[in-house]
Amino acid sequence: MKNIIMITMLLIGSVTIAQNKNAKASLEVDGVCGMCKTRIEKASLNTKGVKSAVWNVETHELRLIYDERKTTIETIQSKVLAAGHDTEDLKATDEAYATVHPCCRYRDLEVKADHEP
Repeated sequence: MKNIIMITMLLIGSVTIAQNKNAKASLEVDGVCGMCKTRIEKASLNTKGVKSAVWNVETHELRLIYDERKTTIETIQSKVLAAGHDTEDLKATDEAYATVHPCCRYRDLEVKADHEP
């Protein structure tokens, strides 16, 4: 009986160790301004398990710290897409994109040009 308990404890321990409590990742997310930054970070932070989300306006890099036991990169990415912002791999739906403020329409070349330094 003790052997079964020990084996069970070892298996549970190894599964727990395999998932990272503070995983770090980054995604490329399209946007053009401070309002985009707020929207992208809010969408990420509203995902259960995300501890930190910082989006850089110049580089378009979203840096994340999240609990792998509670969420995945795919889940976080789907929240960003739902907020109307494209990622490097996926494009937000036209309906989601239509919800962003007119000055945040990063797919519009004229808007992009307006935000160039």
